[in-house]
Amino acid sequence: MSKDVTKYVYFFGEGKAEGSASMKDLLGGKGANLADMTSIGLPVPPGFTISTEACAYYSANDSTYPEGLREEVLKHLDHLEKVMGAKLGDSENPLLVSVRSGAAQSMPGMMDTVLNLGMNPDSAKALAKKTNNERFAWDSYRRFMQMFGDVVMGVPHHEFEEALQSVKTERNCEFDTDLDVEDMKEVIDRYRALYKRYIGEDFPTDPIDQLFKAINAVFGSWNNDRAIRYRQMNDIRGLLGTAVNVQSMVFGNMGATSGTGVAFTRDPSTGEDKFYGEYLMNAQGEDVVAGIRTPQTIDTLKSVNEKVYQQLVDIRDLLEKHYKDMQDIEFTIQEGTLYMLQTRNGKRTIFSWLRSQVEMVESGLISKETAVGRVPAGEFNKLFAPVLDSDDIDKQGVQEVTKGLNASPGGACGQVYFSAEKAEEMAALGKDVILARVETSPEDIGGMAVAKGVITTRGGMTSHAAVVARGMGCPCVSGAGDISINYKDGSMKVGDKVVREGDFISIDGFTGQVYFAHIQVKPSEIVQVLNGEMKSDESLLFQNYNKFMGYVDEIRKLRVRTNADTPADTHMAVQLGAEGIGLCRTEHMFFGGQRIISVRKMILANNKVEREKALAELLPMQRQDFEEIFTELNGLPATVRLLDPPLHEFLPNDHTSRHEMALQLGISVEEIAQKTTQLHEFNPMLGFRGCRLAIVYPEILHMQVRAIIEAALNVSEKGTEVHPEIMIPLVGHYKEFEYTKKHAIETIEKVFAERGKKIAYKIGTMIEVPRAAITADEIAKSAEFFSFGTNDLTQMTCGFSRDDAASFLGPYVNDTDKQFYEYDPFATIDIDGVGKLVKIASELGRSVNPKIKLGICGEHGGDPKTIDFCQKVGLDYVSCSPFRVPVARLAAAQAVLKK
Repeated sequence: MSKDVTKYVYFFGEGKAEGSASMKDLLGGKGANLADMTSIGLPVPPGFTISTEACAYYSANDSTYPEGLREEVLKHLDHLEKVMGAKLGDSENPLLVSVRSGAAQSMPGMMDTVLNLGMNPDSAKALAKKTNNERFAWDSYRRFMQMFGDVVMGVPHHEFEEALQSVKTERNCEFDTDLDVEDMKEVIDRYRALYKRYIGEDFPTDPIDQLFKAINAVFGSWNNDRAIRYRQMNDIRGLLGTAVNVQSMVFGNMGATSGTGVAFTRDPSTGEDKFYGEYLMNAQGEDVVAGIRTPQTIDTLKSVNEKVYQQLVDIRDLLEKHYKDMQDIEFTIQEGTLYMLQTRNGKRTIFSWLRSQVEMVESGLISKETAVGRVPAGEFNKLFAPVLDSDDIDKQGVQEVTKGLNASPGGACGQVYFSAEKAEEMAALGKDVILARVETSPEDIGGMAVAKGVITTRGGMTSHAAVVARGMGCPCVSGAGDISINYKDGSMKVGDKVVREGDFISIDGFTGQVYFAHIQVKPSEIVQVLNGEMKSDESLLFQNYNKFMGYVDEIRKLRVRTNADTPADTHMAVQLGAEGIGLCRTEHMFFGGQRIISVRKMILANNKVEREKALAELLPMQRQDFEEIFTELNGLPATVRLLDPPLHEFLPNDHTSRHEMALQLGISVEEIAQKTTQLHEFNPMLGFRGCRLAIVYPEILHMQVRAIIEAALNVSEKGTEVHPEIMIPLVGHYKEFEYTKKHAIETIEKVFAERGKKIAYKIGTMIEVPRAAITADEIAKSAEFFSFGTNDLTQMTCGFSRDDAASFLGPYVNDTDKQFYEYDPFATIDIDGVGKLVKIASELGRSVNPKIKLGICGEHGGDPKTIDFCQKVGLDYVSCSPFRVPVARLAAAQAVLKK
């Protein structure tokens, strides 16, 4: 082939391959690994891979091929036929092939596959004669017709299922394998009629026509709804498309000595180092994952064919050492001979990620850096997901109604719904949802995404439901065969026990248990250890977590703080590795009991004297809060933000609540209503809040600063180190900061004089107004730290209301025709806009104050992509909610590794 002609097709077979594992972007994961397995001597049926570049061209050019592709495919097909000594669809010596997708990143079940391509009446007869197995030949033909009709031509899948079931019912057969040759021919006749009714033409018999139609279908499936949604949900971006793998068929449906299976080199739920998988004899590959028959566990294969089982065990060890990671493999046994059809890095739960990577480090297979770089930071918080509360189960005397397979770990309780659409609808109303299906399919992805848990009555540990739920970190019980679901009347039952749509059920993805009851959930094992409810040596999960976080902290540079407003949150955050508080929102301390009454007195005050009297009531409460928080921090720094929200947020907005408040304060309802009206603002976010409150009412600042410093002194006197950092919010002009800082220092010096003791402190500001960012050099002359409040900075920079933007942000982010923003700017920092302001402010601040401390405290502080940005900009720390602290620590280490 000349240098100026693009190569689109790559052959593998006979121990040689034109591709390799390093070519995943071009050949897709499946194609690259088929080539790699061929090269290392594994029994891989020969075939060829059409590159992702061809798919990209097809997608961009109205479903047409690049020049020369068709000829290149036919040339490689001719080569494959010579290697196999058979011809595609031949009437004497037929070759059959599979046509399968395979992108650079695994997307299980999202794109299309066609098996047994090349079948027609003539090749079916030839195959029957060649194999001396007539039933196998016609079974292969009916499978091909169903897959081709559904996947390639769009005939509804359920129509084929109903036609098949009608024959089984008439013949009084339970399983497909009970049908004989004549039964299969009857199924094929019904399929043929069904196809013509939907498509308007006869089922194609030309194998070349079949081949190119199937290739088109696989290319087209790259942009089907479920594949697009899967990529969005899993943040898969920048890929060219899917490759197409055309591979000579091997058959697991040739009788009792044939079979097919899916296996993992380690347990994908727990990470335990044991061979884990399932198989079915006399079946083809799709049978295992489709959940139509419940498969056997891989260890039982030893009693069926010990030689093949040992061969698989040896291949398991070889592949894990070769790829240095847990592998997900597919295999077929044809009349006692083993063939490998796929290997890829296995999808697994975060529990499995953690254990497998720690054990691989300890065995010397991989480095600490490799382990830390692999574990998905976005999934890490699922380690802290709740589990079903066994005490609540005992208290209620609840018994499991049935037990399925523990397909994906975690406990879940919610209202049961039987369709993905209904689950999405109810979840949008704020309900906790459990999705129950006979079996899930890719079309159910939306319902699975919003569900607290998933349950299926069919399928094994490698079924669609199990694999997708594990990837999402969603609890799943599969193969609960005792359950009968009636979609029409919206119910499911086990024996005489019935639940209807909307009733509560609970599932345990760790054990497979199902309860028709509302069961409370409780903290995860790690949280129980941290709370002292379980000993660390009783929890292997905690031990692995502790070791892994040791690797993380050896690598990361960014400090990680927490956003916490209570002693309890502070305690948990410190337990989870927080290195201080990056944001303590003092307004959160003002609600409840006497506190809100005193705050309202302060708001309703008619003069400074009345206001100071109300603030005097708040002072001891604030001081005690800070004492408890500083004590929990035990020497770690705490950034405390002075009062930020507008005052009207503390007043009731309905008549009943105003009446209760009037009785509490001994004033009239009219007076409260008048004050509320007086404080009303058309745009409170840009109104009377933040430092503006302290400037107009400096006595509020005086009380809060006094409470902070007095608490710090009190805790310090007890022998605990304290590092208070006072943060002035919403500064937009350096004069605002200097005015409020002056008042804060005056109060601090008064307290020092009264107590005869001093303590080190810092005063800085929150950068959340764009003007503050672009004049940061002026502010930094007197500020000791900047904390970027990216929630408000995003609102003001983008002109989006965080509370109202949901109505249009979805299309802005998810619509491929628009996608003005790559990610939701309130979840991941808008690097080109808001991020640029953060970078400008950081550089300006350090230009006049090289020692200024820089951090981020918006919700973005727990987002891995934002943390990567913070590492690049050179911030000192990120701050996030307590349970996102481990995520932030891991993301900070991964940011170092990326750099």
